[in-house]
Amino acid sequence: MVFASDSPHKLKNEQPKLQNIPVLSFFTGGGFLDLGFEQAGFKIVWTNECNPAFADMYEYGMTAWRRSSSPDAKIARISDSRSIADIPPDDIIKTVFPHGKPALFGAIGGPPCPDFSTGGKNLGRNGDRGALSKTYVDRICEIKPDFFVFENVHGLLRTKKHREFLAELENDLEENGYSLDLRVLNALEIGLPQDRERIILIGIKHNLLEACLSRVLYAKERGWFPWYVCPEYRDAKKRFNWPTVVPIGKTPEKPAGIPDELMVYHILDECNPPYKQPNGREGFRPHSDKFTAVREGDDKRRSFKRLHRYRYSPTACYGHNEVHLHPWENRRLTVRETMRIQGIPDTYVLPPEVSLTAKFATIGNGVPVPLARHVAVSLYNLLQKGFERDV
Repeated sequence: MVFASDSPHKLKNEQPKLQNIPVLSFFTGGGFLDLGFEQAGFKIVWTNECNPAFADMYEYGMTAWRRSSSPDAKIARISDSRSIADIPPDDIIKTVFPHGKPALFGAIGGPPCPDFSTGGKNLGRNGDRGALSKTYVDRICEIKPDFFVFENVHGLLRTKKHREFLAELENDLEENGYSLDLRVLNALEIGLPQDRERIILIGIKHNLLEACLSRVLYAKERGWFPWYVCPEYRDAKKRFNWPTVVPIGKTPEKPAGIPDELMVYHILDECNPPYKQPNGREGFRPHSDKFTAVREGDDKRRSFKRLHRYRYSPTACYGHNEVHLHPWENRRLTVRETMRIQGIPDTYVLPPEVSLTAKFATIGNGVPVPLARHVAVSLYNLLQKGFERDV
């Protein structure tokens, strides 16, 4: 595994290392972007989630995950439950940094995406949720973190009117001193059995980035970020000979030449069965005849998509009556099975009293944790270079 445009960077023993870089988390949701950044060495110091059910799940799940490695870890809390539109930027800074901003801090967030989704109404900037992308960019320009991450669906880039809106946001950020880089990343190409594309926009203050790269950047330069690349998964959708739909009553043979980790079977395997983990038996009871009528691998339907055990899952999205079926059992996926498709650790646990609908919405709205972690590791390594040159 390598980082594109980057060589392995080894630290000398005598060189200091960045520790616990503080990060503000906007649109926190279940905290899957936060999980990836904490795994990479950042420290989430402020969170924002206005949906009470999502906030409860974040606090329960993040506390469980942190205590799985540090039993004395404090209970995770959502710092501010107001809408981002109602939070003055000065309130955030005074709350998080009462003694002044630190030398280095960042912001991460994935504004609500349904208004940009190709499967949605395409309201874009005019939708209530679509407008929050502009609000997030405004907060970045007002708070002025040293770096930020903006995550959203690929429709923001691939639909003309949304792409024009994105260009305006990028222009605002560049005018406020940020150098930008953007890429569409697919969870399948980082080793997760899910075809899920997300836009990741990275911004770093121009002067800081020049210190990190040890060179001068030209205006609006792109392609400078060391995006994570794993050659063995590159172009995975086209590269491998994926199996097709299986007749009812037949058991497919496992194909050769496809990495196990890109198959749904890998996360449902009896060697480490999901049902033995927390949330592992939580799921909707089957009531429709469709559960027995849909063939394994028939996942191109609008709903009642049955996964193929030896193929990747389509995008984990469980709203608007979309239903993903277990490959060989006549039922929907459970909460834990869905969490595994998103790369969420088994030590992250959702509270039993929250509704299944809310749980699946939280999981489906989130960023795959391994994708978030790889972006965060690349960012951390880049910032470390600037830190070393400055000491």
